[in-house]
Amino acid sequence: MQFVVTGDGSFTLYHPEVREHYHSKHGAVQESQHVFLHSGLDFFLQKEKSTEVAVLEVGFGTGLNFLLTADHVDNLNLNLRYIGVEAYPLEEDVIIKTGYDNFVKPVVWANFRRSYETAQKKEVAVTDTVNLFIAHQKASDFYDTQKFDVIYFDAFAAVHQPEMWTTEILEHLCSFLRVGGVFVTYAITGNLKRTMKALGFAIEKAPGAPGKREMLRAVKMV
Repeated sequence: MQFVVTGDGSFTLYHPEVREHYHSKHGAVQESQHVFLHSGLDFFLQKEKSTEVAVLEVGFGTGLNFLLTADHVDNLNLNLRYIGVEAYPLEEDVIIKTGYDNFVKPVVWANFRRSYETAQKKEVAVTDTVNLFIAHQKASDFYDTQKFDVIYFDAFAAVHQPEMWTTEILEHLCSFLRVGGVFVTYAITGNLKRTMKALGFAIEKAPGAPGKREMLRAVKMV
């Protein structure tokens, strides 16, 4: 694993076996904020006006999406249940070296560090309003009894990890999204659009983060 400075000054990791970065080289933090917080979570909250939200992230990775989301909902005074699916969780010392403490409140970072190892075994209260569970398993094996409001689909790109973008995997994961829920990902391809339409989603091409012209946002209709 190699740390790489991205365009906005934040770090990402390069995975030599997958031959892919965990985040955009144009800016790790700004990509996460644009794709997942603003285009996904905020879009849902503006639509639903909810005081609590459940997020399922596919590809927990460095924890950046969780950290920014936890920090964001703290500002909005919302309750958050956050489940991150990650087959290969990073070691805590790698998480510490990301430098993401510079982008969230100190209390959010401190509580995340304290909870990281335990959250891989059970759901934990990171703060009074934020619960986290890191499901240490493959996406195909994930199961939950509750429905989610938003899915952050942050798997490695299909060219490097095609098994994560199959119809079967997407159908399985989207079965945990409630009707009216929002699916967002940094990618957009013809095959992905066709798959999401076939799964009963209304899709749209949303503006992409720096370095990408467009991204996919989809709302579950049935």
